[in-house]
Amino acid sequence: MPLICLVRHGQASATASDYDILSSLGRAQASAVGQELARRGLRDPHLVAGTLTRQRDTARIAAEAAGFKGPVHQDARWNEYDHIALLGRYAPPRNKERSVQDLLDHALMAWMKDPQAAEGRTWSAFAEGARAALAELPAALGRGRDAVVFTSAGLLAAVCGALLSLPHEGVVALNRVAVNASITTLVVGGAGTTLLTFNEHAHFAGDLRRMLTYR
Repeated sequence: MPLICLVRHGQASATASDYDILSSLGRAQASAVGQELARRGLRDPHLVAGTLTRQRDTARIAAEAAGFKGPVHQDARWNEYDHIALLGRYAPPRNKERSVQDLLDHALMAWMKDPQAAEGRTWSAFAEGARAALAELPAALGRGRDAVVFTSAGLLAAVCGALLSLPHEGVVALNRVAVNASITTLVVGGAGTTLLTFNEHAHFAGDLRRMLTYR
């Protein structure tokens, strides 16, 4: 049965002028997850990435580290939501008692419940785009191939939430704990696509624990 590995991008540059660029740690994380993917012995993997710079660069670095030779196909449906825009529209005024993560959780929940479009689309449209992109992958694999998709935490949460039929609160909880350059594994069978593992990050254990980040 084909496996689909959903890889969250490496750490972005939160303190830089362009958030969408991988930090130096993010590049190291991308290389580490590539080595982990190589260890798994994936079968002629079909590679896909969103079109954001941090997703494409994670894909490139990971593919080089893994020794994957195929092209990286781009699909904007795997792009993350604009968290800055969401915070600006939905987050309550910040105070010293609330972290940025708490504000993002609040903003995500508000977006999910808002029938009006934010940043040009509703949460439902965002999540449906991810589900549609996932649904098309098995046809590209055929028999004897696996896939690796380089995406972001919001997409991972949306896809896994749909597979597990979670309420909005569950999706927000998944988004909150997604580790940079983690691996979520799905299996494609006769009954459809099933979540096998979520947010694997053992490749950042032991001496590499210093590389473990969430944001």
